[in-house]
Amino acid sequence: MLMTDVKTGQNGSDKPDVVFGQLLKFWRGVHGLSQESLALSLDASTRHISFLENGRASPSKAMVESIAEVLELGERDRCHLLLSAGYKPVAKPVDFYAPEYKWLRKAMMLSLKAQDPYPATLMDSYGKLLMVNKGWVQFFQNACPDIELDSVINHYDLIFLNPSKQELMPVKENALVLMLMSLQQEAILNQDKRVQTLVDRLSALPQIPKDWQKRAAKLEPMASFRIPVVIDGKEQSFFSVNQNVGEMGPTGYISEPRLVINTLYPEDESLVLEVSDALQHPLLPY
Repeated sequence: MLMTDVKTGQNGSDKPDVVFGQLLKFWRGVHGLSQESLALSLDASTRHISFLENGRASPSKAMVESIAEVLELGERDRCHLLLSAGYKPVAKPVDFYAPEYKWLRKAMMLSLKAQDPYPATLMDSYGKLLMVNKGWVQFFQNACPDIELDSVINHYDLIFLNPSKQELMPVKENALVLMLMSLQQEAILNQDKRVQTLVDRLSALPQIPKDWQKRAAKLEPMASFRIPVVIDGKEQSFFSVNQNVGEMGPTGYISEPRLVINTLYPEDESLVLEVSDALQHPLLPY
């Protein structure tokens, strides 16, 4: 989580951190407001606005919110202003299935379709499945024939699945504990009870080591994970790659709806994945 120290500077030096002040001055210029007129709108002194802009004073969160309201900043720019002042913005949740997001659903459908025959799924920040492609349906029908895919609602339930109930391979164990650590820190930083509930449920699975936190602490996060999957009785290794779908820039991690496309690519490039035109699934949009 990015937190800016407006008192000591970005690098711990004595030079004031004026990132917030620079943004404030920028937006004041965009709207053609003088320090005096902005101060009047905020019921503040011109001297205080000057101090905010040159880094001699730090704004309260309430002041940042008031400035954003007076300057009529949208969600993105309000979040940028909060971040620059050292406050964690909270984006308003949106409904992915709302009529105004029809264009987004189509874009996501085309993105998933383009991934075929590689299994790909679209999920929200809690791992809830929103869309899948044909490659995903075919892949997990082969990998998990005893699982009723229509009833699976969360991406992590399949990734953490260990059908054989045998001891996990170290490579998969590392991937799982790193995923858990990422989710755990997000739950704490965002004070998100839904993410914490997910962490508690996944970490209670019998195949997850009791000391998963210590194991994850010894591993560096990776952009991709190697996950072994048994297909037709033979173990294959796949790269699990996540692509965040959202706003560009420093507030991309909180833009709503927060969407992630996960794709599995075979490490063995000679492995041929095929999909059938007859595949069906409630979340398959084409």
